[in-house]
Amino acid sequence: MSNNFYITTTLPYTNSDPHIGFAAEIIKADVIARIERNLGKEVVFNTGTDEHGLKIYQKAQEAGMEPRAFCDSYADKFRSLKEALDLSFTNFIRTSDNHHIQAAQEFWRRCATNDDIYKKTYQVKYCVGCEMEKTDSELIDGHCPLHPHQELELIDEENYFFRFSKYQEALLKLYSSRPDFVIPSNRLTEIKNFVAGGLQDFSISRLASKMPNGVPVPGDEAQVMYVWFDALANYISTLGWPEDQKNFADFWPAVQVCGKDNLRQQSAMWQAMLASAGLPFSEQVLVFGFLSLNGQKISKSTGNTIDPFEMAEKYGADAIRYYLLTEIPMFEDGDFSEERLAQKYNADLANGLGNLVARVSNLLEKNNIKTNFDVNKAESFAKDFYLTYRQDNYRFGFLLQKIWQEIAKNNEQLSSTTPWKLTDQKEIENILVPITESILGIGYLLLPFMPSCAEKIVSQFSEEQIIKGESLFPRLS
Repeated sequence: MSNNFYITTTLPYTNSDPHIGFAAEIIKADVIARIERNLGKEVVFNTGTDEHGLKIYQKAQEAGMEPRAFCDSYADKFRSLKEALDLSFTNFIRTSDNHHIQAAQEFWRRCATNDDIYKKTYQVKYCVGCEMEKTDSELIDGHCPLHPHQELELIDEENYFFRFSKYQEALLKLYSSRPDFVIPSNRLTEIKNFVAGGLQDFSISRLASKMPNGVPVPGDEAQVMYVWFDALANYISTLGWPEDQKNFADFWPAVQVCGKDNLRQQSAMWQAMLASAGLPFSEQVLVFGFLSLNGQKISKSTGNTIDPFEMAEKYGADAIRYYLLTEIPMFEDGDFSEERLAQKYNADLANGLGNLVARVSNLLEKNNIKTNFDVNKAESFAKDFYLTYRQDNYRFGFLLQKIWQEIAKNNEQLSSTTPWKLTDQKEIENILVPITESILGIGYLLLPFMPSCAEKIVSQFSEEQIIKGESLFPRLS
């Protein structure tokens, strides 16, 4: 089995600031990356920004800027999520990077060599918000259901097309032979039904005169690549493809994470494109639900976004990560509530984990109790625990619930034995030492989920003489 692991998020558009929906996606990907790293894997964790297409071109025009310059500040903000949310991504790619552009053009050439690209005139309704063509059956009252406040663009021009229809059987065979290729299973069923219903070739270029913000089509400067065709290639261009064949072979295929509105692009369109270029299918596609705010989907187009930087500044990265991993279902829609976030912060973090660490470390220092735990044992236990996350279908909330049950048990043990009231040193030690060892284990278990506080716990409770440190989670007033 390979000791390498590659995971990638989708690339958000640089037409507005990061919002909490993407924060939830990248935090989940980060947990997976950290778990695999803690299991001894060499990990590539990719994210970045998608900077081509009509959506960004229109925004740049409104701002009176060139598209690349318009995207610069937004790209910096998405890159800054690394520090704000305590992320561990290794690669940050911009689709306006020269190497990506060259890789996308080589990808096009390989598909063209396989006779999967042709030119024709067509008419279509196009949703700029989705950067996708829409059929009448997909519309509600003449509008895209995901972007109901945006008018559809009517495209009538000669463009290049990709022979998507050619890959129907190959895709159905992929889904049948790999029943965990798309998780959750209802999304696999959804994409199987879509593909089984018949595939239509899709446009993969636009006239440069109408939409110059794109990768030039090889051999035809009058056309630029359709944004999805270009952007999806980032998953391999970030590995140095096509020049760095060793790195590509070492890490591809990838686990891809996305929202449910990306199901078709990630699990069908991209897979057909890979097959056309003679490259292996992705390893797996994890499809997350939407975040809502007061029952309405959080999105840039509706303007009801939550600023993850503001939330992290107010509550801390670990608290945001804990809330999103426990309160928002892994693969289903969930509702964001700052009120609920504050409640969980005080109940689970301040009164639960933080109070346990503070009380025990204070008692250990006060009673001059020394410990000598086998750190390797705690690490080994954590690795065994991590190995269950795939069997548990990536249910991080369930895993954290098990950890918090251990925290609650330790707090109950302290409350029932009241070691602070005792005077016999040995009796106090007999109570505190097992709880202390459990806290050290909890610290190791939390490393992928809440890395900052987990590292503090591991460092503090690995010492022979443990002293009380700063409060991990000061209670909110």
